[in-house]
Amino acid sequence: MTQAPRRSEQSKKAAASGWIGSALEYYDFFIYATAAALIFPQIFFPKGDPKTAIVASLATYGVGYVARPIGAFVLGHLGDRHGRKQVLLICMFLMGFSTMAVGLLPTYAQVGMLAPVLLVVLRLIQGFAVAGEISGASSMILEHAPAGQRGFYASFTLQGVQAGQVLAAAVFLPLAHYMEPEAFNSWGWRIPFLLSFLVLVAGYIIRRNVEETPVFAAEGQQGQVPRQPIVEAFRYCWRDMLRVVCLALMNVIAVVATIFGGAYAVQPAYGIGFAKDVYLWIPVVGNIVAVLVIPWVGSLSDRIGRRPPIIFAALGTGLLSFGYLYAISIHSVGLAFALSILMWGVVYQGYNAVFPSFYPELFPARARVTAMAIAQNTGTTITALLPALFAWVAPPGAANIPLIVGGITFGITVVVAIAAYSARETFRIRTADLGDPHALPAGSEAPAADYEPAPLRRAA
Repeated sequence: MTQAPRRSEQSKKAAASGWIGSALEYYDFFIYATAAALIFPQIFFPKGDPKTAIVASLATYGVGYVARPIGAFVLGHLGDRHGRKQVLLICMFLMGFSTMAVGLLPTYAQVGMLAPVLLVVLRLIQGFAVAGEISGASSMILEHAPAGQRGFYASFTLQGVQAGQVLAAAVFLPLAHYMEPEAFNSWGWRIPFLLSFLVLVAGYIIRRNVEETPVFAAEGQQGQVPRQPIVEAFRYCWRDMLRVVCLALMNVIAVVATIFGGAYAVQPAYGIGFAKDVYLWIPVVGNIVAVLVIPWVGSLSDRIGRRPPIIFAALGTGLLSFGYLYAISIHSVGLAFALSILMWGVVYQGYNAVFPSFYPELFPARARVTAMAIAQNTGTTITALLPALFAWVAPPGAANIPLIVGGITFGITVVVAIAAYSARETFRIRTADLGDPHALPAGSEAPAADYEPAPLRRAA
């Protein structure tokens, strides 16, 4: 087999493994998020104060993100020192076992405060594990991708993430719809968590057959694998790491659409009264649309650049968040559906489809997984604390909930747009020069240089 067809084959395998692996791992992550909004307030926390139970349940969702920067340091180091493939397998096993354990936990009625304590511990393990998934998968796909198509190929990482969210909600839908509430609250909610065993087996079979990237292999052959990628990331890449922290605040849209929006719509204390199975269809439909939109936007970014779609998505979704929350507040399922599809399924994908290529393109191969993982997970950790903040500043009974939460959301997305505007464009920079702040965009890619590791230079 000649080199070009082999590269093409490996590009497709890497994209497929990234898609499937991300879908399987984020199925684990999002069934927790769904349960935290829909069922955990009733079974893991005291029932005397509904407001406290909702805030505490959403806080356990945020706790998982607190562990993500720690996981980013450890797993990013492993990805740059020992390879992208190895770190992805580690992430998957940690996520799978911790998710299954959630499905076996006793409730507050059975063991009291030990129940939420154990829930927090397992959520910390989940957060640690997922910290290396996106950066590892994005780097693997990017480094296998053909010249001039990095945006398209890398977008499959996030298409898999969206598919995982669809799968997570789809598992809950028949359970919430067909089971009696007492049975669902007693044991039915455990089924999606225990099904993670099948997720783990399938993910391992898929990922063990993927080859390491040519970029990392070339570094090993030339003796250029860094001893301390964390040190190199902070020494040479700190400016772009700060940009990625700000860009990752875009996760606020996911928080509004799926976490706070879910609690606002279905928790009895808020008085909206959406049925759980009805509300679960809102993110399902939005994510199905996203799965279709993502590859198109990724390909578009290969033609017009990474920054324009991100800026458009940030400002557009920030404005749409007002309308989405307002639709919930007026009990309009139809309008909530329409605005969810527009905000989450279409406009948000201008960011979601592009960041898997844009983030790793900002960093050199020697510190790519580390720099991206630390910066992205720091930003998402900040936004993951927002569900509890939203529930605190806009608790059950508060007036103008859409205006309060929407205003905070729009302010954050403006920060995202500014960060994207300040970054350099990367879509036409040669793969070999990625991460070099002195590299200028060329008229086209240089395929022969695709797999040459880029030298590190101190930013001016």
